[in-house]
Amino acid sequence: MRFLIDTHALIWYLDGNDKLPNKIRDLINDDHNLVIISIASLWELAIKISLKKIETKNNLPDIQAYIMEREFTILNISFKHLNALSALTTHHGDPFDRLLIVQALTEDLTVLSADKQFQAYPVRVTW
Repeated sequence: MRFLIDTHALIWYLDGNDKLPNKIRDLINDDHNLVIISIASLWELAIKISLKKIETKNNLPDIQAYIMEREFTILNISFKHLNALSALTTHHGDPFDRLLIVQALTEDLTVLSADKQFQAYPVRVTW
């Protein structure tokens, strides 16, 4: 399966946080699954770490090294995503989450997220 991991799920995974359900941790660790991280999530992490808006055990270089070591796929932002974003209804106000939603929709991905606001969109979410 192909999974797009939401930013909070990525942080909880990297930190070993108990908030991440074992089921989700197992999906991420399963080598048969393709784990995809949006560049938008990494951008969000960089901003929030620098502003001290999130607490994480890892700094950005450590996160980068782990992502590269695990060979997670990085999903860049394309015009296809931006065009879909410009037409997306505003059920969810967070710009990073809105981008993840359109990336999941346009790339046919399942999002790993605890965010209940994703349910307002026709996107597959697992938690």
